[in-house]
Amino acid sequence: MAGAIIENMSTRKLCIVGGILLVFQVIAFLVGGLIAPSPTTAVPYMSVKCIDVRKNHHKTKWLMPWGPNHCKKLKDFDEAVSRQIEANDIVFAVHIPLPSKEMSPWFQFMLFIMQLDIAFKMDNDLKENAEITLDVSLAYRDNMFDDWEEIAHAIEIRKLKCTFGSPKTVESEGRHYDCDFLPFMEIGSVAHKYYLINIRLPVNDRKGINVGIGEIKDIRLVGIHQNGGFTKVWFAMKTFLTPSILIIMVWYWRRITLMTRAPVLLEKVIFALGISMTFINIPVEWFSIGFDWTWMLLFGDIRQGIFYAMLLSFWIIFCGEHMMDQNERNRLSGYWKQVGPIAVGSFCLFIFDMCERGVQLKNPFYSIWTTEVGTELAMAFIIVAGICLCLYFLFLCFMVFQVFRNISGKQSSLPAMSKARRLHYEGLIFRFKFLMLITLACAAMTVIFFIVSQVTEGHWKWGDITIQVNSAFFTGIYGMWNLYVFALMFLYAPSHKNYGDDQSNGDLGVNSGEELQLTTTITHVDGPTEVYKLARKEAQE
Repeated sequence: MAGAIIENMSTRKLCIVGGILLVFQVIAFLVGGLIAPSPTTAVPYMSVKCIDVRKNHHKTKWLMPWGPNHCKKLKDFDEAVSRQIEANDIVFAVHIPLPSKEMSPWFQFMLFIMQLDIAFKMDNDLKENAEITLDVSLAYRDNMFDDWEEIAHAIEIRKLKCTFGSPKTVESEGRHYDCDFLPFMEIGSVAHKYYLINIRLPVNDRKGINVGIGEIKDIRLVGIHQNGGFTKVWFAMKTFLTPSILIIMVWYWRRITLMTRAPVLLEKVIFALGISMTFINIPVEWFSIGFDWTWMLLFGDIRQGIFYAMLLSFWIIFCGEHMMDQNERNRLSGYWKQVGPIAVGSFCLFIFDMCERGVQLKNPFYSIWTTEVGTELAMAFIIVAGICLCLYFLFLCFMVFQVFRNISGKQSSLPAMSKARRLHYEGLIFRFKFLMLITLACAAMTVIFFIVSQVTEGHWKWGDITIQVNSAFFTGIYGMWNLYVFALMFLYAPSHKNYGDDQSNGDLGVNSGEELQLTTTITHVDGPTEVYKLARKEAQE
């Protein structure tokens, strides 16, 4: 009777905890949907054609498209021909941001893509597999009257992928090609108020540089940066969640250290998952408001990679520790086949990120996708990571199937037990299935909200209420995985409450009493739990 009462109390506590977490989950989605603006903003820029007749083009002078010291402009290339201005003397200038605006550190990053307006001309047709060479420079200043300071200068090559929807005849001259966007630049911080981009298209007939690229009319850029309002909401969430996870981590590990036994593998993995979640949560981004830390994007990718690798490893070990196999349990080496693909896939994605964003720390115009070798290398890393991910999910599905089959087999022994013991074991099995259901729900919500955020217009409007879907996706999913880790450590912390001491009817059969907790792994103060003993006995039989 005592065991049944305690088990019912535990189930009620589980429902209460689940309800509280659900409330916080809804709040996380509402914070992004109702308070935060859209995560990013895209701003189109049209370059201005400037005349530069100096010999050493890129060493001293910066050409401004507008303002008191603006450059001498060209209306179009017909004017350049009539004035006998060569292509090497033309500079495409773009000022960031637009007039009467300022950039802010709250924007966090800048990503630019390029679109070329190329007109068809019979005597200057676009060759197949043409490549365009860009001589690009980037500068900054924090005052409209300061001199420009160079950030980067590079000569980059981009492949042109264009189609022409009309017959290439004289009548079609002047019509524009339909060209794909080109990756142009990415910077991991926005530490200055004003930026200036100068783009040159050097022509060298002897070396074949910028020959056969058609008649370029204009260069357009699209700048994408994070919204300052979303950044503030994001930082606030991180600042709130960091102490929350830290407190539960300290409480969880303290409960483990109070045990007379050493921590078991599952407990260590849950604690490691909490550490990786805390690593993501720590709001070091606050420092990016005052410091020019261009490596923050790369650092963020590494933090997320560590967490997801730890999460995938936890799922494997969690299932394995519930398979009740005496020979393989509680040893990390027993999971090398399942954890191996996670390590290989994570390493491949890390190398890919270092080859892309790592190089961009020195050259923001670099893109690994612009060369044949770079594209093949990037695809190789991504394919290997994808294969590892597929192998992982095959292992995981097989292990989940084995666990449920194992549990179903163990349930056949429950009717022979006393009521108190049976209720206790049924509670353990129910909680395992409950956590599996929550895990699947979290994974499904992540996928569903990602798809919805991609296919919708970015916001839903209900009457006077506007819900930012993309912002709700970011804050909601981020909050969800924090709550998931919080729930794991709360529900799987060892309990020091005993019940049934010296039961006269022998319902429990453990003189020192048995712990009440949500794991079927080794959890008793002095040895394995009754569930584990039961599994071991049946395995031996």
